Amino acid sequence: MPLYEHVFLARQDLSQAQVDALAATATEIVESNNGKVTKTETWGLRSLAYKIQKNRKAHFVMLNIDAPGDTIAELERQTQINEDVIRYMTVRVDEHEAGPSVMMRKNDRERTRRREREGE
Repeated sequence: MPLYEHVFLARQDLSQAQVDALAATATEIVESNNGKVTKTETWGLRSLAYKIQKNRKAHFVMLNIDAPGDTIAELERQTQINEDVIRYMTVRVDEHEAGPSVMMRKNDRERTRRREREGE
């Protein structure tokens, strides 16, 4: 089956539990349509380059999906309807990254640098 990466941005005023519920809902949609989510990453609340629907920040979530195209179409349809999602993008990939994504590694590097600066 084709492999996809689906990233969505949730409104800044949502709690982490609500963002996790959105990711769980997306996973249910994929699994109920003969697909599977191999990895879910929450990148946290991050600043946006410009305002989107009056939001300056958004919760970023990425799903690695192994599913047919009609499943992705249904996921995108459901995501479009949801008022808590302000943007989304699905990209077909040749293979999924093993281990944490680039965004997660970037967050780890920033935390390490912060700790080093505070320790000095």
